[in-house]
Amino acid sequence: MQAIAIQAYGAPEMLQLTTCPDPVAGTGEVLIRVAASGINRPDVLQRKGHYPVPAGASELPGLEVAGEIVAGDTEAMAAAGLQLGDKVCALVAGGGYAELCVAPAAQCLPVPTGLDMVQAASLPETFFTVWSNVFDRARLQPGETLLVQGGSSGIGVTAIQMAKALGARVIVTAGSDDKCEACVKLGADHAINYKTHDFVEEAKRLTDGKGVDVVLDMVAGDYIAREVECLADDGRIVIIAIQGGTKSGFNAGQVLRRRLTITGSTLRPRPVAFKAAIARALREKVWPLVESGAIAPVIYRTFPAAQAAEAHALMESNQHIGKIVLTW
Repeated sequence: MQAIAIQAYGAPEMLQLTTCPDPVAGTGEVLIRVAASGINRPDVLQRKGHYPVPAGASELPGLEVAGEIVAGDTEAMAAAGLQLGDKVCALVAGGGYAELCVAPAAQCLPVPTGLDMVQAASLPETFFTVWSNVFDRARLQPGETLLVQGGSSGIGVTAIQMAKALGARVIVTAGSDDKCEACVKLGADHAINYKTHDFVEEAKRLTDGKGVDVVLDMVAGDYIAREVECLADDGRIVIIAIQGGTKSGFNAGQVLRRRLTITGSTLRPRPVAFKAAIARALREKVWPLVESGAIAPVIYRTFPAAQAAEAHALMESNQHIGKIVLTW
């Protein structure tokens, strides 16, 4: 099969089209003929050598695919409500930048009615991540306020739509007025240009001084101290990336007095059973919202798979709003 491999850690040009042996589905797995592969920030980190591949996972980059099941464990497929020939999208621990990809059957979801393969390939990584962190870990409730750092990212556009569809109020930050406008069009109640405004002051102003209930943080570093300041009592910060660095100093007295929670998680190394539970929740609670149009994929640009280097360069430019997808 053809695949995109990382020839050496470094620049986007290290991504090269190559030929690899076809993968074989094992127990509990299916083999997918890939039509489209989503690009995510962890792929960039892996290419740079900053995101180790979990034990047993493919060395090829790519954490989400959409395509057709062409082989697999019959019992596992039946348990997941799948069969040969089904069109699915899947969350994988690696190997997504390829014509064929192995995925746990329990991490496959049917392509939502009305979506094409490119749109379906843009769903798994951000949907699994947002559900697991915002709703499972941070327990966002209807009527609460969510602050999303980086509202125009792939994670951001998913978090905006999912939180709004499930009854929350959403405030986002973004790095330009155009990105802020795009976030509001997607449903955000308010968008803060963090380059021209202090998001702490704005979040407090927009909540009449109460603060936000949940912060979805992709920055960490010195952002954590500022996020603590703009949390409501019993508020929760959930960290899903550390683009601003790993070291954070914050007012622990606030955490004690106001019963704040600072948590976080990374999804890739978690076991299949954990991800399977997320898949079941998405299918039950979120897939109907996608099929009704209440939540829509946001595709910024597609590239032929052979142009993966260009796609990574675009992601690193931070010009995009939504997802970038490779097609096969």
